[in-house]
This record gives sequence, structure tokens and C-alpha cells, in this order.
Amino acid sequence: MSQLSKCAPPEEWEKLQSWEYYSDNGASVYPQSSQGSPFNAASIAVTGNPLTNLYEDLAAEQKARAVYDNILRLSDDADVNEVIKFLRQREVVHFQRFGEALDKMQSELKQKKIMGTGLKKCGK
Repeated sequence: MSQLSKCAPPEEWEKLQSWEYYSDNGASVYPQSSQGSPFNAASIAVTGNPLTNLYEDLAAEQKARAVYDNILRLSDDADVNEVIKFLRQREVVHFQRFGEALDKMQSELKQKKIMGTGLKKCGK
């Protein structure tokens, strides 16, 4: 955001109806969704089950890739597009690595090398 808004006069922020953002954050980056919802830990899902967590990770990578695809469709700034393409490629690689981890874990489970949470049952 700061690169795109560098030297933008306050009138531009007002024209874009982004005055509230500018008044709170200036031209700094504030972690929030495109709808203005701030980032919080509630968006991080963990269950204690390694398989479920890997599926969550895979889904998160695909969602991020889709967001980058959308940005690329909207942007005509070559410098911004290069950064977004780099970030998008990282999501693709992360998805592949999580997929490999999932395959390995499922293979271990098939061989009856059950992976638990590491917690002992109480009273036993």
C-alpha cells in the first residue's frame, strides 16, 4: 500500500473514499481484508489432528492464490504485478509441500504407524 500511495496527496485519499484509512494509518500497511476486517487469530484454525491441519493449510494456500489471481486481473501496474506473481508462486510451492506432507502422513497411517497428538489419556 505504501508503495502505491507514496506521495499521494490527502485529496486523492478523499476522492477514493479512503480517508478513514489514511487518517488512522497514513500510507502504512495495516493488516486487514479488502473489506476492512482486521486480521486476528480467529482466522487461524488448528484442531490437534495433523491430517485436518494439513487440509486447512492446503485450503489456505489455494485461497491466497485465488486472491493473487484476482489482484492480477485488476492491476495494470507492472511493478505491482511482478510482486504479486512472486507471492502467488510462493503459494503454489507451499501448496505442493503441504500436499507432499499429507501424502507422507497418509502413507504412514496406511502402514499403521498411527500419529497421534502426543497426549496421554487421563487415568490410564
